[in-house]
Amino acid sequence: MIKKKILVTGANGLLGQKIVYELKNREDVSLIACSRGPNRLIETNGYKYVELDITNRNEVQKFISSEKPNAVINCAAMTNVDACEKNQKDCWEINVDAVENIAISCESIKAHLLHLSTDFVFDGTAGPYNENDLPNPLHFYAESKLKSEEIVQKNLTNWSIARTIIIYGITDNMSRSNIVLWAKNEIEKGNTINVVNDQYRSPTLAEDLAQGCISIVDKSAYGLYHLSGPKTYSILDLVYQVADFYNLDKSLINPVSSESLKQPAKRPLITGFDIGKAKRDLEYNPVDFTEGIKIMHQQIKKYEA
Repeated sequence: MIKKKILVTGANGLLGQKIVYELKNREDVSLIACSRGPNRLIETNGYKYVELDITNRNEVQKFISSEKPNAVINCAAMTNVDACEKNQKDCWEINVDAVENIAISCESIKAHLLHLSTDFVFDGTAGPYNENDLPNPLHFYAESKLKSEEIVQKNLTNWSIARTIIIYGITDNMSRSNIVLWAKNEIEKGNTINVVNDQYRSPTLAEDLAQGCISIVDKSAYGLYHLSGPKTYSILDLVYQVADFYNLDKSLINPVSSESLKQPAKRPLITGFDIGKAKRDLEYNPVDFTEGIKIMHQQIKKYEA
């Protein structure tokens, strides 16, 4: 059997971890995982882990030319929107320059690059969006991700871009938060939380997104794909659903407008995706948020035991 060699960057993150765990035991895959720091995954068998600074072009070129992966899945990014607005140099270095390093290195060995992007490339005035809709970023993070998309398309003959929306799920050792954990933990502590009532998104279970990405690589699918959950909700409704599931006090949830939060980066109001293309081409079949909370709950229980 000829194995496909796959490199996953940003392997310590939520999506990166899920992809590694999905691929590591496949007999047809030789898997390499990398992040900037030490490996944070509990399971270390079935793949090779390498510390790699993707912002260092020489390091990236040397590594990729040596390993010669057939495909690279780039999950690495700076994703805190307000932090990107405040630290634009760091944001650009990780979200744009590093992507160019990876893209150029992949093209030099004719590897397939799958790059992750975001619904935030859109301005939120005409959601839900399909792959043919024109982006119009509202903040620096979105600008950096749109620029990275352009770099991928410009530098590669064999490329794919998967845009996604609000990823939720459990990382090893519960090391990262997300909308479900944040809402659950704050309300359980008795804290009042401000939640926007005028922003709408299609939340995406990390396992579903991982499967979509793996399908793109397995099929060598080319071009843009929108991978998200199947339904669009207000952020407020998502938090209410978390409270309902855990029988928490919904009076601690304070609905507010986006304008009142005065966040450094302006968010698009209504995004959401048309995922019809992914369903057709990739057999992508994501669960709804209601079911996703149940799946997460089972994963949380093993850490609370």
